[in-house]
Amino acid sequence: MLDLKRVRFETEEVKEQLLKRADPSLAASIDEVVRLDEERREVIHNVEALKADRNAASKEIAEKKKAGDDAAELIRKMRDVADQISRYDAQLAADEAKIEELLLNVPNTPLAPVPAGDESASREIRAWGKPVEPADWFKPHWDLGSELGILDLVRGSKVSGSGFPVYVGLGARLQRGLINFMLDIHLQEHGYTEVQPPYLVRGETMVGTGQLPKLADDAYRIDADDLWLIPTAEVPLTNLHGGEVLKSEDVPRRYVAYTACFRREAGAAGRDTRGVLRIHQFDKVELVRFERPEDSKDALEELTAHAETILQRLGLAYRVVILAAGDIAQSSAMTYDLEVWSPGVGRWLEVSSCSNCTDYQARRANIRFRREPRGKPEFVHTLNGSGLALPRTIIALLENYQRADGSIELPEALHPYMGTTRIEPV
Repeated sequence: MLDLKRVRFETEEVKEQLLKRADPSLAASIDEVVRLDEERREVIHNVEALKADRNAASKEIAEKKKAGDDAAELIRKMRDVADQISRYDAQLAADEAKIEELLLNVPNTPLAPVPAGDESASREIRAWGKPVEPADWFKPHWDLGSELGILDLVRGSKVSGSGFPVYVGLGARLQRGLINFMLDIHLQEHGYTEVQPPYLVRGETMVGTGQLPKLADDAYRIDADDLWLIPTAEVPLTNLHGGEVLKSEDVPRRYVAYTACFRREAGAAGRDTRGVLRIHQFDKVELVRFERPEDSKDALEELTAHAETILQRLGLAYRVVILAAGDIAQSSAMTYDLEVWSPGVGRWLEVSSCSNCTDYQARRANIRFRREPRGKPEFVHTLNGSGLALPRTIIALLENYQRADGSIELPEALHPYMGTTRIEPV
C-alpha cells in the first residue's frame, strides 16, 4: 500500500500520479485518507492530553488520601475522563480501520515512464523476430491440438467444466518439457533460486501482494479452511519474507517457481473462450525478486530480458509493450507485457507481465532490510514476472511451427526435453 506519511505530506503529487491511471475516483479516496488522518491525529492529541490529566489527577488523589482529605469529587471526574478516553479510543480504532481499508484499495503510483491513460495508451517499445505470415492451410491451436491428439477440451469440460483443458500424450510432455526448459534457463543462466511453494495460502498472504480485497471475485476460496488457491506463484513467493527484516547481504534475492495457477476470471465471461486462450487452471513459471529501492528500475529491465530469453530460444516473434497506467495491476508501478505472435489466431497474445511494484507490496507484507547491522529497516522493492505462462506459449508454438502436413516441427531448444523433433497427427 501507499505510505501514509507520503499521502499526508505529498498529497497533491500522489493525486497527480494516480490521475495517470484514468480513474478519477482515486483522488477522492486520497482526500478521504487525508481527512481521516487529520481526524486521527487530533484524536491522538486529545487522548494524550486526557491521559496526562489523568496521571496528574492520580497523583493528587493519592496525596489527598494520604492527607486524609476527601478525593471523591476528583475520582468522579477521572471516571468521566476514562469514559472520554474510551470513546476516543473507539473513534481512533474506527478511523485507523477506515484508513487501512482505503489504502488497501488505492493502487500504486505509476513511475514516470508509464504512459497516462487507459489500455489504448499502451505502446510497443521494441520487437524481436519476424511474425509468421499465415498460409491458407494454417489452423488455430484448438483444431491442431485435437487433430494431433494432444489437447482434449471435451473431456476436460466433462471432468471439471469449461476452462479446464486436458493435455494428452505429447501434449502433456510438451507442458512438462517447457516447464523444465524454462526452469533450467532461469536457474543455470539467470541465477534464480528454485522454490516449490504451496498452492493454498492464507487470506493475509493474498492481501500482501494485492490480490485481496480487490480481486476476491476472481480467486478460488476454500471456505472450510479459509484458504485461497493461488492465482500466481507471485503470491507465496513474495510472502515468503512477510514480516521479516532481511540482512544487507540477503538483498537482492531472486526466486523462480513452477506452479499451477487458478483464476475464476469472473470479469471475463464470454471473452477468449475457445481453446486455451483463457482458462481457469494453467501452469506458469514465475520470477520474483527483492531489490534495494535504488536498483529496482534496472532490475525490471533485467527481469524482462530474462523472460525474453525464453521466447528467443523458442524462436517465437514477440513484442514488448509498456502498459499504460490504467492497464497495470493495482500493485504495479510499471509493467512490461511480452506479447507473442500467433498466426492461427491472428493476434498478439500476452505470455508475460513483468512488473516493478516498488515498496507497495513490501508495505502490505511488511518486508524490510537493513543496510547496516544496526541500521534503520527500509522496505525492499518487489518485482515479479512470468517466465513464462504456458497456455499461450503453447498456442504460439503450435501455430507458428505447424506444417502443411498437419505436424508440428518443434524448436531445437525443446528437442532434449521432448525426445522427438516433431508432433505428428494421430
